Amino acid sequence: MKQLNPFTGASLDRSLMTQTASNQALLKKLSEAVEKGDEDVATLAAKEALSKGVDAADAIENGLTRGITAVGDRWARGDAFITEVMLSASALKAGLQVLEPALKSRGGVRRTLGQVLLGTVQGDIHDIGKAIVGAMLTAAGFEIRDLGVDIPPEKFVEEVRKAKPDIIGLSSLITASMPGQKKVIEALQQAGLRDRVKIIIGGAPVTEAYAKEIGADAYGEDAFDAVKKTKTLVG
Repeated sequence: MKQLNPFTGASLDRSLMTQTASNQALLKKLSEAVEKGDEDVATLAAKEALSKGVDAADAIENGLTRGITAVGDRWARGDAFITEVMLSASALKAGLQVLEPALKSRGGVRRTLGQVLLGTVQGDIHDIGKAIVGAMLTAAGFEIRDLGVDIPPEKFVEEVRKAKPDIIGLSSLITASMPGQKKVIEALQQAGLRDRVKIIIGGAPVTEAYAKEIGADAYGEDAFDAVKKTKTLVG
């Protein structure tokens, strides 16, 4: 059954209108799951979106990403606690675990600004700050490869050779582990790989002066500053 578009006068297929409305509802469901930090709902909504024919890239960009962006905006205004951001970041990852493989299997390509290799340096097992930065960078359009925590310099060198990232993000949340950031840069220099990547560092005890001292390309004061600086590094 068809009806006329009130703006163009063209004929509209009601089934198509219903499908579009259904897709929009699913995108909203994905966004809200991330905003609420609900991993289970994010996973189920992502699977439902794929089963209903929603494009995986659309589900990521107009579903998951909108949710994490909204949370990030709330955090910037001081309206969200760090625990809420962490839960939302986990929900984002849960949804991506469903959608990204589907995107690749269908020959789709997610538009990205570049690939960022993240890791908390050796001697430090703190993950919260890095996870938030990763979530914000994902929302900003970057592809993230997160190595985890307590990562030795050799592992960063190995991953730069293998994955060829555009940028490395080095996190240090305690003063004792800060030298680990410098060791990664030195290891990349010794391996002849330093010129292949840009390096941004951050963490509670880290400063702009320290970043310059050890030869990093940028310093991220917080997650939002890290996103801004990372965008600058990729031009």
